[in-house]
Amino acid sequence: MNLPTGGPLVVVTGVSGSGKSTVGVELARRLGVEYADADDFHPPGNVEKMRSGHALSEADREPWLAAIAHWLRHHAAAGGVASCSALRRKSRDQLREAAPSAVFLHLDGSERVLRQRLRKRADHFMPASLLESQLDALEPLGVDEPGMRADIESSPDAIVAAFLRWRRHDPIPR
Repeated sequence: MNLPTGGPLVVVTGVSGSGKSTVGVELARRLGVEYADADDFHPPGNVEKMRSGHALSEADREPWLAAIAHWLRHHAAAGGVASCSALRRKSRDQLREAAPSAVFLHLDGSERVLRQRLRKRADHFMPASLLESQLDALEPLGVDEPGMRADIESSPDAIVAAFLRWRRHDPIPR
């Protein structure tokens, strides 16, 4: 079921430590829409599995992605910003199937910068030891996927400003 599209619907993607939450919160504030952090959609078993240093399987990700897809579908009319790793094309396709107007802001950067950020982060369940599994799973945005890539070495404000400029000039009708 496609709901009418009104506000912008954005999924901020990237591996752990790329700044999805920081950028997502600021983008939602600038757009005047609700923000959802995909970390909050993980079932407790997924959180515990990651906390103990084990990568999630595709089966583990299914209910999590379904919950995010549901959130996006129900925010299509008003708009919203969700952060979600969405590392694989299959995952992004599932999100867009639920919310066809969604676009992606993919945060990308060097493994060195990502590792530095993860070492500094003490309040998150995702250990730095799982970064390699995420980088291995990462499939960059395809040229046919609506969205843009941003370098994580730019400031969150610069990333948000670049995305807003891209969105104004985006040829996809909103």
